[in-house]
Amino acid sequence: MKRAMRLSTAALGIAVLTGCATVSIDDALQETNTNARQFTQGKLEISRTQEQRDRRLELTQELLAKPLSQDDAVQVALANSPAVQALLAQSWADIARANQTGRLPNPIFKFERMRLGSELEIGRLLSVGLLDLILLPRRLAISKSQTDQAKVQLTSTVVDQVTQVRQAWVRAVASQQSLQYARQVNESAQASAELARRMQLIGNFSKLQRARQQVFYADATTQLASSQHAVTSTREELVRALGLDDAQAAKLVLPDRLPDLPKAPRDPAQVAATATEQRLDVQQARAQLDVAGKSQGINLLTTFTDIEVGGRRDTVFDNASGTKSTRRGYEVDIRLPLFDWGTAQRDAMNAQAIAAANRYDATTRGASSQLRESYSAYRTAYDIARHYRDEVVPLRQAMADENVLRYNGMLIGVFELLADARDQVASVSNAINAQQQFWLADATLAAAVIGKPTTAPASMAASSTDAATSAAH
Repeated sequence: MKRAMRLSTAALGIAVLTGCATVSIDDALQETNTNARQFTQGKLEISRTQEQRDRRLELTQELLAKPLSQDDAVQVALANSPAVQALLAQSWADIARANQTGRLPNPIFKFERMRLGSELEIGRLLSVGLLDLILLPRRLAISKSQTDQAKVQLTSTVVDQVTQVRQAWVRAVASQQSLQYARQVNESAQASAELARRMQLIGNFSKLQRARQQVFYADATTQLASSQHAVTSTREELVRALGLDDAQAAKLVLPDRLPDLPKAPRDPAQVAATATEQRLDVQQARAQLDVAGKSQGINLLTTFTDIEVGGRRDTVFDNASGTKSTRRGYEVDIRLPLFDWGTAQRDAMNAQAIAAANRYDATTRGASSQLRESYSAYRTAYDIARHYRDEVVPLRQAMADENVLRYNGMLIGVFELLADARDQVASVSNAINAQQQFWLADATLAAAVIGKPTTAPASMAASSTDAATSAAH
């Protein structure tokens, strides 16, 4: 009786130990909502019931009933996108597999029934892996490290998805805003080309002068067509990021323009104050290093041998004499390392541990550099956008006002006035592009601060070159 109680107590203790290592998907979602609240606003959840799906659909319909802001776009993606739900379900599976690492393999029960003449022998054997029991604390530690890694990966994935939604929203709104000015340029070019045609008919314009105006009109028409496609392309990119179906996509309405620039850029000291150890990429690399190190320790012994121990109880019935006898004992099964000494497995484990250590070192060293690069792109985009807003566009407007006065005084002709109007519109288009680059860089910096580096949307050099080319035209 006492032996049975000891066995029951041991089994209960093992069950408690393995149960403590379990982490649910709800725990992981709550941690993500806490650590990345500026990205999820605390509303990230996985839908497992019809009631939850209905509630998400109702929220989506409510947000689509008005012009969709950037923050609302993020909420629509989290609530409506099947891709986001698929990522959450995959994270759930990763966490479940990590929990499984801390579970003991089930014991094996063997039953034998043998007959020899008048004797009937029934054998029973219950065996467990001895090494599994000995290494249980280490298995629990590995399971914890793997669940930590899965939780960090979940947060990293969500941050990446939200960043993509924010940038897709910026591109869609900027393309829509740029189309308005592309239409103005096209209308101006069309009027200029028509006026040049009429003036050539009455002999006041040469063929070359008319051709110049006609070429500009042809270029403006091409630019308008490209702008119209850009609106469709960026809008559909946003539709995919939000996970909208055809009916929902038809209801999507975007604001007429991008938000105004903030009054001041982010403080570099505040950005630099982000603790390196709190970054997601560093946490992920550290968790991989922990798993590699702990796995190396637990797998080192199993590369040599494996041991199973079991209790045996056999009952023998002698039908001839009508007697019954019982045999009790134990069995130990040991795998002998005769053909494979596990050297290849140990080499692989050593290589994985070294790779994980170097990845962690590389990630830690590169974290500050990536943050400085992202802030530089952000600050440069802010300064350029503010320069267009405060200097270039007002100067162009002042020049336009002065040329209107000169035209009214018959000091310049209509073609000079139209050319100045085209230059003004081009400057506004460049200002929109600079504003777009800023909000893209802002989303990239927000991800870099939390530790999810993303590729810069466009280089500042390329943007400046495009702006200069547009202004030249």
